[in-house]
Amino acid sequence: MDLSTKIKEMATTLIKEPAHFLVDVVVSGNRVQKKVVVIIDGDRGVTIENCAQLSRALSAQLDEGDLIPDNYTLEVTTPGVDFPLKLKRQYAKHIGRGFKVTLNDKSLIKGKLVSTFEDHIKLEVEEKTGKGKKKELKTIDIPFDNIDKAFVQISFK
Repeated sequence: MDLSTKIKEMATTLIKEPAHFLVDVVVSGNRVQKKVVVIIDGDRGVTIENCAQLSRALSAQLDEGDLIPDNYTLEVTTPGVDFPLKLKRQYAKHIGRGFKVTLNDKSLIKGKLVSTFEDHIKLEVEEKTGKGKKKELKTIDIPFDNIDKAFVQISFK
């Protein structure tokens, strides 16, 4: 079992809040200095204190188990706007927000997330009608299996 998988297991057991969940663990660096980034999210968000608590608990377990014998940096964070959604569970809290979805065939769809289901999402997209500038709203289904990457679009309006 590789280091990333071991840390994922440890972090998952240390997350006590049922509304919080592990998104990913990224281990980078070299033999001299490793960097471990643990990304968590929550159905209703995650606070800085939640990240700090997990960081302290995970650091203690990593040190106790001597899992990383050399120097390392541990960062517990939430996914930022430049981080694609990885889990189906992450979509629900973003209903009503703008989305940019890249499909497996590399085509791009932009729209507003209307709803999520077990196997797909519904996006409301603008579609041109005829030759003029007129656009109409259309709802489309996108299966999770067809999504390569999905990003929440931040609006400053």
